[in-house]
Order: sequence, then structure tokens, then C-alpha cells
Amino acid sequence: VQLQASGGGLVQTGGSLRLSCAASGRAYSGYVMGWFRQAPGKEREFVAAITWGGGRAVYSDSVKGRFTISRDNAKNTRYLQMNSLKPEDTAVYYCAAVYASVVPTTASSYDYWGQGTLVTVSS
Repeated sequence: VQLQASGGGLVQTGGSLRLSCAASGRAYSGYVMGWFRQAPGKEREFVAAITWGGGRAVYSDSVKGRFTISRDNAKNTRYLQMNSLKPEDTAVYYCAAVYASVVPTTASSYDYWGQGTLVTVSS
């Protein structure tokens, strides 16, 4: 399982970014794909996750209504559309995967991780 995250950058408060997580190396049916973030000095935090088939998406309360996780199965890619960004969204964002029938929200539940992509929101 190989995950490649991209799309981070610098954006002003209220702006938008779309992160991508490209998955390769195997078939992903049955997998849950998640997004986490880690700010300096803080623990890794759950952001959102979606089942591979897209039937269920889960969001943290801090991003609900602002972030949307979506999928493109043909490209084996998951996206995190981030709107109305705030300075507190500044963090390194990671995509992760786990074979599961439920949607985990803890980092320790995920088996595979991509490298992070930095999102900086300026005030």
C-alpha cells in the first residue's frame, strides 16, 4: 500500500485548498481512507475519512461544514476539499488507509500512511 499526499500550500484566512491522496500498490475495495493533521507541538488529529465505496464519510466537529472528502475510484485518489480555512487549520496533513468495515477516527487504527503535506493559513 502506497499513499501519496499532495496539494498543501499557503492560503489566507477564508481561502480554499484541495488536498489529494493517490493510492497505489493494490486494490482498495474494503479500505477506509482517512485524513489526519498534526500542528506543531500537538498530537495527530482526525480530520475526515471515507469508505472506499463512498457510502460513508465521517468528519471531525472542527471541520464539519467546511471540509468535504470525496473520491475518484478511477484514479484511486481521495480528495479533501477545504473551504473557509482558518489559522487553526494550519498543520501537516496526512492521508492514511486501513482495511475496515467501520470508519475509525483514531490514528492508531490506521495501518498505512502517506507523507504529509503542509497547509499554512495566514491571518
